[in-house]
Amino acid sequence: MIRNLFRATENLRSEMLTNAIALTHLLLDERTCLLRFVQRIVGNAANAEDVTQGLWLRIQRVDDHPPIENRKAYLYRLARNLALDHATADRRRAEVLAEAAELLLFSAEAVPDERSHIARDQLHHIAMTIAGLPERTQQIFALSRLEGLSQRDVADRLGISRPTVEKHLRYAFDAIMALRPDGP
Repeated sequence: MIRNLFRATENLRSEMLTNAIALTHLLLDERTCLLRFVQRIVGNAANAEDVTQGLWLRIQRVDDHPPIENRKAYLYRLARNLALDHATADRRRAEVLAEAAELLLFSAEAVPDERSHIARDQLHHIAMTIAGLPERTQQIFALSRLEGLSQRDVADRLGISRPTVEKHLRYAFDAIMALRPDGP
């Protein structure tokens, strides 16, 4: 009888938990399985850890209404979506870097030395300008421009507002535009 009362109390308590708290408890219980699940999607343990960390951040922002009926299914679906986003961003980043390397190689071969030197110099100035930005601005710029995430996705991933993302991007673009000979 006491055991049944304990179970009833636990069930009532778990129903009273907010979605975020219940999902956090479930994440802690399922962490090992989630890491293996995510690793199969992203390809390595380090990226799986990153996705799992992002999952924890994301579930902290889950609303309580409506209540989540199947929390385990919700948690795994959220993990899958974040892992797919991460894998897509990694592929996109690799493609962009490969394209940039190809363009640099092609432009070095096809463009006369003077134009090639000017292009490399401009690229160097842009890279130095980006490197001189605050770390958060660099991160937002990279997510938006290199990984191709929308401003809403960047805001969700970093747990900040969309206007904050816009402010950082505007700051980065202004810094890059200031490099132009005709100014911003």
